[in-house]
Amino acid sequence: MAKRERVVRMSVEQPLWRALTGYRVLTMVYAVLIFVFGREEYERPWIAVAYLAVLCVWTLATLPKVANAASCTKRFLVADLTVALTGILLTPLADAQAQSVDGPTLPSIWTAGSVLAFALKGGWRWAGVASSLVAVANIVERGHPGRDTFHNVLLVWVASIAIGYVVEVARASERTLARALEIEAATRERERLARDIHDSVLQVLAMVQRRGTALGGEAAELGRMAGEQEVALRTLVAGGLTRPSLVSEDESEGAFVRVVEVDDEPDDDAPVDLRVLLAPRAGARVTLSEPGAPVLLPPPTARELTIAVDVALDNVRVHAGTDAHAWILIEDWPDEVIVTVRDDGPGIPEGRLAEAWGEGRMGVALSIRGRLRDLGGSAELISVPGQGTEVELKVPRGKAGEK
Repeated sequence: MAKRERVVRMSVEQPLWRALTGYRVLTMVYAVLIFVFGREEYERPWIAVAYLAVLCVWTLATLPKVANAASCTKRFLVADLTVALTGILLTPLADAQAQSVDGPTLPSIWTAGSVLAFALKGGWRWAGVASSLVAVANIVERGHPGRDTFHNVLLVWVASIAIGYVVEVARASERTLARALEIEAATRERERLARDIHDSVLQVLAMVQRRGTALGGEAAELGRMAGEQEVALRTLVAGGLTRPSLVSEDESEGAFVRVVEVDDEPDDDAPVDLRVLLAPRAGARVTLSEPGAPVLLPPPTARELTIAVDVALDNVRVHAGTDAHAWILIEDWPDEVIVTVRDDGPGIPEGRLAEAWGEGRMGVALSIRGRLRDLGGSAELISVPGQGTEVELKVPRGKAGEK
């Protein structure tokens, strides 16, 4: 059976488009009735009849255009507003007394529908432009506008801008709701995957690692690889997959929600979680212990501290052997961050560091101590022959924040 893609409708502005459709039809009928009951007052009624005929045909023919934001194109909005402005400017030709009496124009309140279409499509800025053009046309049509004219113009201007602003707020609310639903769905999916993986894959990998180590030979290598994959899977489950983002998308920029992949590019100035940088170092021979909360440091400080940890791990592999086990401990204190790298190797013989410096091998002195010194911190190396080596890296938070 083919898999169906579920599309979620979340639009709060779609009812506004339906209301606009009804408004245009009702105001068209209203404009026609005004002319029918007051046709004796028109000096040139044929102009009014011709215009209202065009208005009726245009209104009914363009109903699909105001059904949603996708159909309501910019070209249609300009043409629709042109029809309204033309009717306003034709009013004095059909009724010579229109300029002396604050009566209705030929399109009457139908004009507000054109302005509202701008508000629903483009927000309050588009509504402000459209209502301003209508205001100018009304002032020109009246010649000597009275208080009622200015009152009506101001009412349309304020109402259209307010509706446009409400539409923009509604769209922002839809995006926020989509994001909240995404987080909830992603959390539930991650918990489900974690349960499934823990109950099956991780247990199998752990068993392969134990049996392979016990059998030795090629099976031991297979066990080592299984252990590495177990650690990688645990890290993946804990951190989650690439987070999808739900984005509102349709004619109205908010009636549908689709799933897109988000590439989380960190800000260069934003604090970095040290746990995330050190997580890939964990493996079958490296155990990472970390706090439950993020350990945030400035990016340069976090990168330098990670490089220092890498150098310490390299020293474990080179000097303690490939079978040595290493432990990384991250401590997050109010005044400093401490990262400790410890191994169960044979340790460093007394005087070996001084001998390495004389031989020009300065990994510990420069790569570790030098980096920490530049960060305002310190690196302390403790080694007892036969009991392994411990490297303690400290970065004061005050210094770290200044880098």
